[in-house]
Amino acid sequence: MRIITPALAACALIAAFIDPATAASTTNRAHTVASVAADAKPWQCGLPLRKPDGSAWTCRFVDHFSGTRLNTASWTVQKSSNSAAAPALACWEDDPENVRVSGGSLHLTVRKKSAPFLCQSPWGDFTTQYTGGSISTWDKLEMTYGRYEIRARFPTATVAGIHSAIWLYPREMTYGPWPRSGEIDIAEYFTKYPDRAIPNIHYNDAGLDPSTNNQCYIRNPRMFHTYTVEWTPGLITIDYDRKRCLTHRIKAASLTGSAPFDKPFFLVLTQTLGIGQNPFNASTTPLPQTMEVDRVRVWK
Repeated sequence: MRIITPALAACALIAAFIDPATAASTTNRAHTVASVAADAKPWQCGLPLRKPDGSAWTCRFVDHFSGTRLNTASWTVQKSSNSAAAPALACWEDDPENVRVSGGSLHLTVRKKSAPFLCQSPWGDFTTQYTGGSISTWDKLEMTYGRYEIRARFPTATVAGIHSAIWLYPREMTYGPWPRSGEIDIAEYFTKYPDRAIPNIHYNDAGLDPSTNNQCYIRNPRMFHTYTVEWTPGLITIDYDRKRCLTHRIKAASLTGSAPFDKPFFLVLTQTLGIGQNPFNASTTPLPQTMEVDRVRVWK
């Protein structure tokens, strides 16, 4: 039995990571890995690793979140005013209360403000009393194929209402609106189900998502664990703590080859409120709640 529907897995996170008014001007832009990513040294990603075809992965991006500030050469703080996350109960803000680096970790927090306010969104302003945190490598690191490793711990809540996500999203909607252009959910954490994380590969607009696994149990997700995706032409695998969680061979009925996963995607880390089958309840869902990330490594 699927405990998470396609709508729940993505609707809080479906996003246009660019103001729709400027989207047309960027459609034909040539995208390459940003210089900050190319500066990563091989040793920073640990021991050498091999792709399924036997060739070596190349270390391209590393962040251990040292210091007291987010490295904005590597990351973009997402805001609802230009990220168009919809629908959502929490407004993404560029605020230290929501996005903070300290103690060697990134802290993304969803919280309640003292009074309701108007959250601006290209898809329709809405009134809320809640704010969330989200960062991405939008316009910094965008790759076609790669290996992404994120070491994180999820919020402490064990009742419904909190949603954390580690995911990849396409730079351009080349094959059409969501889900046709693809989305790779490396790990989503729904606090209604506090014993697991859930991966999801989205690109089928005809019904059920092609591939998910609701049985990726994790011993205490509130502690640090390592979430990894390897994305190669035609094949996506997802591991939790080096244990295989999902293997998916791309098979889009209306597309060919590796499409839609043959275009640049970027990494997103998000902390927000739950909806759908994991509904936020102001009376029972404790706030604030924080997802903590202490390491991101990316290979090409």
